[in-house]
Amino acid sequence: MAISNPGGNLNSVPAPMQQATTSNYLDFTSGANDWAQQYLPDLMEKEAEVFGPRTISGFLSQVGAEEAMTSDQVVWSEQGRLHLSYKCKVSTTGSGLNSSSQILIQGDIDLADSDNSGISNSHTGEVRHGVRTNDTIIISDATNGIVKAVVTKVDGDTIDVSPYGSDTLTGTTANQATTILVYGSEYSKGSTYVAAAGAAASDSRPANEPRFKSFTNKPIIMKDYYEVSGSDASRIGWVEVSSEGGASGYLWYVKAESDTRARFNDYVEMAMLESELSASDGANTLLDANSTILSHSGSYGTEGLFAAIESRGNITSGITGVNAATDLAEFDAILAEFDKQGAIEENMLFVNRASSLAIDDMLASMNSYGAGGTSYGVFDNDEDMALNLGFSGFRRGSYDFYKSDFRYLNDKATRGGINDANAANAIRGVIIPAGSSSVYDQTVGASIKRPFLHVRYRASQTDDRRMKTWVTGSVGAATSALDAMQLHMLTERCLITQGANNFMLMK
Repeated sequence: MAISNPGGNLNSVPAPMQQATTSNYLDFTSGANDWAQQYLPDLMEKEAEVFGPRTISGFLSQVGAEEAMTSDQVVWSEQGRLHLSYKCKVSTTGSGLNSSSQILIQGDIDLADSDNSGISNSHTGEVRHGVRTNDTIIISDATNGIVKAVVTKVDGDTIDVSPYGSDTLTGTTANQATTILVYGSEYSKGSTYVAAAGAAASDSRPANEPRFKSFTNKPIIMKDYYEVSGSDASRIGWVEVSSEGGASGYLWYVKAESDTRARFNDYVEMAMLESELSASDGANTLLDANSTILSHSGSYGTEGLFAAIESRGNITSGITGVNAATDLAEFDAILAEFDKQGAIEENMLFVNRASSLAIDDMLASMNSYGAGGTSYGVFDNDEDMALNLGFSGFRRGSYDFYKSDFRYLNDKATRGGINDANAANAIRGVIIPAGSSSVYDQTVGASIKRPFLHVRYRASQTDDRRMKTWVTGSVGAATSALDAMQLHMLTERCLITQGANNFMLMK
């Protein structure tokens, strides 16, 4: 049996003096900063927290509530508009006094609304309309200006109108280029609601029924777990760790378990913001690791906040740029859009750092002394205090906006990094209405008030799946022969965005 390098790493190498050297000191590692030195390092046992609070959860707890559910689907209805206003196209015109013209009704007023530069909405309606014979309407478009007329015939989505006075109508080629508004009606003496002679059978005057707008969302199941062996759970480290929940010690698995739990809590919140709802069919089926369709009721995924606003709400890309709002023009356009919707007075602004600073600069510029220096008193500042250059809110018109930084949009490890990688499609913030909305709940069977934004989670007397945790294994509470501890986490939930037409996504 051969021995290589005899005595090379032993303490048997002679030295002229009694001292520890690299030739007679036991070297347990091979690195440069290791135990192959005679001096004891000054060990800083406490782990440095260099990123501050690392979690991003807490947004939904500020603006919403949580409520239990027992079904695979949440269905709710929202009120439609009270007055009749539609996007249309003037297809043919006549000539002369009181000439009859045809108008093709293409959808309700919420279609393709681009009156405000930089703002678009996508809360679409149905083509079915409530315009009836003898209704008086206002017709408005760039070609005809404003024309008032009476409806003489209704045939499906096409209506015949006769303008008042000497007005005539010119055809419009663009879809949804014309807007009409029903403002009243006019009948001749002794007339009835029966259709005029020669009119189509469908030209009777049925009663107008309220619009029924129904929306749905479904919960998703989220899981995670952490595992540590019995040996590692008994191993003491030299680094003193602290968890996000406040626990501390020299057991590293305490740190790892806490990080896993904190990460899962963030996943729960991020999923409620970012998730998408898709239909499952033969050509588009999402499978899990066991080739099982990720579906409860014919679809997979769930509709998160951003997806709900992009589908049924409003989006502003800014007046002066994508990254920051530098003047009141964007907010004036936002107010004009909110006036068309619910006109909710109080709104919460959750924005990233660039937009927050831009809003501060915008408000500071309203001060006549702001350009030449800092003025005291106006901003409640004096010479002996720290200068406050930030604003927590402001009022414009009849609307109050309360501004708050959105950590999720700033953190480089979350949406902040995604925004940096694709600035053209970055999300600058979101405007959420404060207060509650009155909706009809199918489960309760009555109209109730709920926050515009709230989370529904699965729960019953048997199992509460709001945030379920349990421990298995033989470490700690022994439940199996596994020489390890497994911490399991599970939740089943979805986000309900009611009245999305009152929300604004800032891109």
